[in-house]
Amino acid sequence: MYDLVIKNGKIVLSDTVFDGNVAVKAGKIAAILEDGSVPEAKEVIDVQGNYVFPGAIDTHAHLNDPGYEWREDYAHGTAAAAVGGYTTIIDMPLQNEPALTDGKIFDAKIAKVSPNAYVDYCFWGGLVPTNFEHLGELNDKGCVALKSFIGPVSPDYASLNYGQTYEAMEIIQKFGGRAGFHCEDFSAIKWQEQRMKKEGRLDWRAFLDSRPLIAEMLATINIIEIAKATGCKAHICHVSHPDVAQKIKEAQQEGYDITAETCAHYLCFSEDDVIEKGPLFKCAPPLRSKADVDRLWDYVVDGTFSGIGSDHSPCTYDEKHNEILGQKIENVFDVWGGISGIQSCVQVAFYEGCVKRGVSPTVLANAMAKLPAKAFGIYGQKGDIQIGFDADFTIIDPNKEWEIKAEDLQYVNKMSAYVGKKGKGLPVCTIVRGKVIAQDGKLTDSKGFGKFIRKTQGV
Repeated sequence: MYDLVIKNGKIVLSDTVFDGNVAVKAGKIAAILEDGSVPEAKEVIDVQGNYVFPGAIDTHAHLNDPGYEWREDYAHGTAAAAVGGYTTIIDMPLQNEPALTDGKIFDAKIAKVSPNAYVDYCFWGGLVPTNFEHLGELNDKGCVALKSFIGPVSPDYASLNYGQTYEAMEIIQKFGGRAGFHCEDFSAIKWQEQRMKKEGRLDWRAFLDSRPLIAEMLATINIIEIAKATGCKAHICHVSHPDVAQKIKEAQQEGYDITAETCAHYLCFSEDDVIEKGPLFKCAPPLRSKADVDRLWDYVVDGTFSGIGSDHSPCTYDEKHNEILGQKIENVFDVWGGISGIQSCVQVAFYEGCVKRGVSPTVLANAMAKLPAKAFGIYGQKGDIQIGFDADFTIIDPNKEWEIKAEDLQYVNKMSAYVGKKGKGLPVCTIVRGKVIAQDGKLTDSKGFGKFIRKTQGV
């Protein structure tokens, strides 16, 4: 007898969609039934013709736990992920106190967050100028990649210069790890910020001009070249512009193991939202033009991106509008940069892609499950609907209309740039290792069910 059968689904793989049923045993996919048969099981879920996707993976989340739980913690952040359709999240090492930069901190973080996770989780390890001797240790602990900044970063972390980057990637290459980068050129941005302030330009157009495309392009090209020189696997985080994506695609076509992600906000919002609405839409890299949004979808479709992440970067209301850690916000450059979106990204990606632009659901199965699982070394556990994989499913009703409302958000701070957005196509059931974690926007009694996922192959 099986533990669970999901029947009457449209099963979505990276290359096909077919009608069928899926059977689960001991948390794993045990059978895929295209003949319509429904074997005996302890539980049967009739999904009534809805799409059954492999569980979506958020490649880029900041849950701020431990250290800044008043911004977000694991209970709220993973609850939001569950309701939104993410079955696995990859948590960033910064905006934690302390940042995840060595094995001792790793152990303490696992102990802190494990009782509170609703969905499964992986860790990015930290990559800062002072922890090169700990990079192998973090890899051995199971971190799926190591995260650094080329551009400006918050005070609790530190950027690398290109010389340090070269040395770090030499080290990481030796143990087969993957180095991930926030690619915006530090000097270009700092100079532009000073220039804007000197000229008395303190509005939202000035913020956008302080982080021009060339800053993202320069940093991305340099990381690609260092990756080529060292042989190190690289990942470019939160790509905002199609021209940057093209450079990554060209490196991939040359045979280099350089992966990348974009985020749902770059696939739906534009710089017009920043100018018209301000603080909630401030992020880095910044939002680009409406034409760039449309072109960026081409790189989702062609498989350039191994992830449509949230870059969930929560904060308090005051940090967007009044003060940050006691420092008064004087102008746009002081406003907290980041968009809270982990609960909304799956439905937004489905609506913007499959509904508005006619993108095949297979594209999302590839971009949000299969390719990120492969990039981060967890394919075989996660990322596909195949026998032996974890029974992780994101079930989407393609006809269900929605409006994102603040009161429905699971976050500690119930605010988001996505509030007010409307669309069609909603995750209605989230299943992790055969257990229903969220259904129809409500959590089940599953706090602490989420577990740490180690990489299973060199990444």
